[in-house]
Amino acid sequence: MARLLLADDDEELSDMLAEYLRGESFDVDIAHNGEDALAKALRGDCDLVILDVMMPRLNGFDVLRELRRKSLIPVLMLTARGSDMDSVVGLELGADDYLPKPCNPRVLVARIRAVLRRAEQGEPDKASGDLVVGDVVMQRGSRRILQGGVPVELTSTEYSVLAVLLEEVGRVVSKEALCEHALGRKLTRYDRALDMHISNLRRKLGPLAGGEERIQTVRGVGYLYARVDG
Repeated sequence: MARLLLADDDEELSDMLAEYLRGESFDVDIAHNGEDALAKALRGDCDLVILDVMMPRLNGFDVLRELRRKSLIPVLMLTARGSDMDSVVGLELGADDYLPKPCNPRVLVARIRAVLRRAEQGEPDKASGDLVVGDVVMQRGSRRILQGGVPVELTSTEYSVLAVLLEEVGRVVSKEALCEHALGRKLTRYDRALDMHISNLRRKLGPLAGGEERIQTVRGVGYLYARVDG
């Protein structure tokens, strides 16, 4: 049974969501302020954090910022409906996914399960062993990324996005296919999650040795991880 931490200062909404999630076979702990949420998340006994942006003591962004300094636990942000900035900031800070509030509980459960699958199952359709592309080594067994022999800390979602791109190195992967294979859901209109995960990967991995962007945007189609010859 996966253990969730639900961090939201709206006690009535938290109780309602927690009851629904327990009915979906999740074990749920609740925090109503940012300080408690951070402390509980860092205990290491939960599998995923559902994190509201607006909370007392520490807001959700501050919690996520502090959490990412010490942990790569999956985080699903709850953002204000219609606030693109909230979702962008959350994803930039390392959230795995986001949903606007108020959210449909069934959609929330689907997103939770998709994030947990990415964190737990790895790459079940690919052979085990290392995948080497230029200066990047993907160790599928341990889900580790090495660049020039140095570990790169990626969230489970960033790893899944990179895995698809590396498997298709030199070929364009459409946004629709990348979203379905890496995020476990269909791409929706105005969804910024995939773009922000790509942005995070570019920042963490940097350009190729010659200065060329390693993850290239093919406008109107998708993304391509550049093949390095020689």
